[in-house]
Amino acid sequence: MASKYGGYMGKVLKINLSTREVSEYPFSDEERELFIGGKTMAAKILGDHLTGREKAFSEDNLLVVTTGPLTGSGAPSSSRFNISTLSPQTGYITSSNCGGNFGYYLKKAGLDALILTGRCAEPSWIEIQNDQVVFHSAREIWGKKTSETQAALDDRLRMKNGRVRKNGKICIGPAGENLVLYSCIVSNERVSGRGGTGAVMGWMRLKAVCAGGNREVPVREKEKMVRHTQKWFRYLRHHPLTGSQLPKLGTAGLVSAMQMKHILSTKNYSAGQYEEFEKVSGEELAEKYNIVNKGCLTCPIRCARTVEVDGKQVKGPELETLVLLGGGILNNDLPSILRWNYELDELGIDTISCANTISYAMEANERGLWDNGLHFSDTEELSRLFEDIAYRRGIGDELALGSRRLAEKYGGKEFAIHAKGMELAAYEPRKAVGLGLGYATSNRGGCHLNGGYLVILEGLGLAVNQTTYHGKADLTMLFQDLMEMISAAGQCLFTSYAFFPTPLMNHPNAWYTKLVNRILPYCGAVVRLINKYPEIACFHLPVFHHTKGFEYTTGMKMKFGDYIRCGERGFNLEREINRRFGVNANQDALPKRLTETLQDPKDPKSKVPLERMKKVYYHARGWDQNGLPTERTLKKLKISFAAGAAEERNRG
Repeated sequence: MASKYGGYMGKVLKINLSTREVSEYPFSDEERELFIGGKTMAAKILGDHLTGREKAFSEDNLLVVTTGPLTGSGAPSSSRFNISTLSPQTGYITSSNCGGNFGYYLKKAGLDALILTGRCAEPSWIEIQNDQVVFHSAREIWGKKTSETQAALDDRLRMKNGRVRKNGKICIGPAGENLVLYSCIVSNERVSGRGGTGAVMGWMRLKAVCAGGNREVPVREKEKMVRHTQKWFRYLRHHPLTGSQLPKLGTAGLVSAMQMKHILSTKNYSAGQYEEFEKVSGEELAEKYNIVNKGCLTCPIRCARTVEVDGKQVKGPELETLVLLGGGILNNDLPSILRWNYELDELGIDTISCANTISYAMEANERGLWDNGLHFSDTEELSRLFEDIAYRRGIGDELALGSRRLAEKYGGKEFAIHAKGMELAAYEPRKAVGLGLGYATSNRGGCHLNGGYLVILEGLGLAVNQTTYHGKADLTMLFQDLMEMISAAGQCLFTSYAFFPTPLMNHPNAWYTKLVNRILPYCGAVVRLINKYPEIACFHLPVFHHTKGFEYTTGMKMKFGDYIRCGERGFNLEREINRRFGVNANQDALPKRLTETLQDPKDPKSKVPLERMKKVYYHARGWDQNGLPTERTLKKLKISFAAGAAEERNRG
C-alpha cells in the first residue's frame, strides 16, 4: 500500500511458508503515523494476529522482519532492522534489533517489512529481488554454520560475470535448526540475538532469506535532510561517548566503569566486582587484540572490534560476552572469550543467555543440586559444550532450555538470573536499582535496552545515586519510551548516548555535573509531567537530532513530545499483547538474589527495592496495580486491534 510519507517503500509482503502463497499485507498511512516501523510496527502486526492461544512452535506464529522509516535514509546508524515473534524462550512476544545490511537491502527490494508464517515442507531458503519471491531448497546448506551458509548463498547469487548480486542476508546456524530456545539469527557478522528468534526460524524449516533490488528510499525534504545529517554526524563524532569512548574501546570500554561502580556481574551475579577484570577489559582488548574498528552502514560510531581467531579476522566480543564469559564464570583468559564469541556466532547462539545458563549450571553443581560436571573457572571444555548445546547432545540438550526451565527442574530459582525467562544482561542491578526495575518491566524479558538502560545514569554516563528509588520509576518510563521510538525509527540505540550534554560528560567532577547528579532523582514529578503530557514538549532538543531527522525524512510532525508519545504507544502495545499470554505484575519479577540478598552486607540499600518501585512505575504508566494498561490508557494512545484479536482479548 503506497504511502504519502517519505522513508517508506509502501509495501509489506506476507509469505505463507506452508502454501508458498505471497500476498501484500495492508498497512495504511494512519497506521504508519501511530506505529511508525521497526518493533512497534511488528507489534501491531503480531497484535492483529495473535490471540493468546498460540505457541511459538506452531504454524499460527509469525516471524515479522521490519525496517524503520530512517532505514536507508542516510541518517547516522540507520541500517537497523527488527525481528519480532512469539518467543519460545519466554512465551511472550520478543523483538530483536540487528545491524548488518539486511534492512537496507530489504528496502532496496521495495519492502518495509516481511511477514513469515506457516512451515516449509522441507528445508528452504527464500530469495527476494525487487519484491519478487523465489523459494529454493536448503538441503545442501542445512546444517552449515552461519558464515558457511552466507558464503554458500553468495555462490548461488553469483551472476554470469562472476560478481555476486548485491544482497542482504539473514540466516540461522545449527542451534536454530535444532530449536535451542535462545538461538539467534545472523546478518553478516551482526546478530539478532535475544528471545529465540533463530529457533522460530528453524522450526519453520527456513534456513535463510536473501533480499536485494534497485529501489531507492524516498526522502521528503532531501536537501534539509542532507544538511541535518551532516550536522548530526559532526555532533556524534565530537561527543565524548559516541565520538571517543565507543570508537576507541567499543562497548567493552564499559568494563572498567562497571567494576568501579560495583555493577560488573561476577560469578553468576553473586558479586558486582571481579578481581581480575583488567585481563578481560576493553583496554586489554584494544591494546593486544583489536585489529581494526568496524561499523554498520552509515555509522560514524564504529563500535565493532575485529580480532583474529584461527588465522581469520572476525568480529570481536561485545561487552555482554566479555563480562558474562569472563567474570561471570570466573574466567580471566581473554583469548578464550574471543574464540567462544566466534564459535557461538557461527553456531547461532545468543551469548548472553548461553553464558548465564552455564553460570547457573555451575552454581547448581557447586551447591549439589545438579551433578553436571561444570565448575566455575574450569573452562577447557566450553567449546565442546557449545557444540553440544547447538546439536542438543548430552548435557547440552538440557542447557539448550535456558536457566528458568533448569531451575524449575533442579531447584535454585533464587540464583537463576532471568526476567520472564530471558537471562539478564551483564549489569548487576543491586548497585543500579533503576536498571533492576527496567529488567523486570521489559516486555521481552531481562533486557537492559528494552528496559530503558537507566544504568547510563547510574554510573556509566552520569553518577546519579545508584541505590535510591527516588525518581527511578519515572526516568525508567521516559528512557524505555525513547528507546522504543529510536528502534521503531530504524536507528541504533547508541545514537541516544549523545542525548547527554557534552559538558556533563567531559567534566564529571564539575560543580554543575555534581548538581545534576544530586537533583535528578528528585525530578520525578517533572519527568512524570512530561511523560503524562508530552504535548508540552512541542520543540526540538538541540542535543537530540532524531526528531528533525524524522521530520525531514518522512514529512510527519515529530517534536520531542511526539517522539515520546510514539514510544509510549509502542511499549504499551507490546504489553497489551503480552496480556493475552498471561503477563501481569507477578511476571515483572527478579530472582531473590537481586531483591532480597544484599550485594554488600554493610550497605542495607544494596538490593533492588523492586516492589516499591513497581507501584510508582505502574501509576506513572497508567497501568493498574496488576501491571496492565487500563482502558483509559489504551484509548489515549489509540491502541486497537483487528476484530478477531480484539474479540479474543475481550473473552480473555
